[in-house]
Amino acid sequence: MNDKLNLIKSLQASQPGNIAIQCFDDDYYQSLDATKQLRLLKCLNSGLENPTSEVGCYANLPTDYDELKPFFEAVLSRYHRVPIGTKHINNWSLDSIEGLPGNGKLDLTELGLPALSMRVRVGRNLANYPLPASMNLEQRVELENNMIEAFQQLIDHPKYGGGYFSLTPGSKNFINDNQYHALIKEHIMFKNMDEDSYLTAAGIAADWPHGRGCYISKDRGFIIWVGEEDHLRIMCMEKGSVLNTVFDRLKNALDVINNIEGLTFATSKDFGIVTSCPTNLGTAMRASIHIPLPNLTAGGSDARAKQIARPLGLSVRGIGGEHTPVGDDGTVDISPSARFCITEGEILASLYQGIALLKAEEDQLTSS
Repeated sequence: MNDKLNLIKSLQASQPGNIAIQCFDDDYYQSLDATKQLRLLKCLNSGLENPTSEVGCYANLPTDYDELKPFFEAVLSRYHRVPIGTKHINNWSLDSIEGLPGNGKLDLTELGLPALSMRVRVGRNLANYPLPASMNLEQRVELENNMIEAFQQLIDHPKYGGGYFSLTPGSKNFINDNQYHALIKEHIMFKNMDEDSYLTAAGIAADWPHGRGCYISKDRGFIIWVGEEDHLRIMCMEKGSVLNTVFDRLKNALDVINNIEGLTFATSKDFGIVTSCPTNLGTAMRASIHIPLPNLTAGGSDARAKQIARPLGLSVRGIGGEHTPVGDDGTVDISPSARFCITEGEILASLYQGIALLKAEEDQLTSS
């Protein structure tokens, strides 16, 4: 333990960008009992083994954010740029948000856009299990088996259907290596977690591939990962023109899952939806759309699009993810940056409003 404390002290001097290391307060640590001291140090393990991390920590138990609040509140304040003491509120409604169409229908065709690729995803963890960083093999497999039973309600549902595909050796739903890599190529299944040094150091990748798998709806537009960074990573995607549609489908599916007996999502009274990584805490949501902006990305640079999007709280990246190039036709991925201290409805609204402004700027360049 002293070795870790000495390492933290050293890294505080050499790694000013590692938020968790900088937020570690020795006086607070010394005030904890031995059990909580160990819990706090384990949360820091990823940042200690990967000192150039930006955040540098993961929660290990659903109660960590509340029971180690002084530490995590400092991390959340620094990363999300909110004052200490700020409380998160979850709300999917658009009713009180200004600047939207009166009927609440966020139709991209009204902006002069065609049908576009839309995606929204959320993380969820079950309240009655440790978070992935502290699960043992038996717990991972048990959680997966419980979810396989729960997914049967989606499989039997006419709006979802589909099936579950497991990476756990011996599972009745097991898929072989060729099937697994085919799903990766299709951008449906997640990659080998052992190859991620951050997840490995945190303990999240332990026992790979046991307890991991993926539910896929019949139309392949609704996907749930099991056993990745969070217990569940729930994704809805479609090509369409009404943003509400993909959000509504996700919300309906979340309600179905959360109403299954024995499945309760972990939440914090102050911080909202509990996730392994503090960057996703609150809504645990990322919503994005692929939109062609050939004029704003002329020459293959997204710098001008980013300049417009940043004040709106939007991120611009290549369609392959962060640090990937703009598409040949100028297509980029647009998504709201905030997860914490913003409502789900506000995320949807900011995506729509940002698209409207970017489209207007694109059209102005076309006519000039």
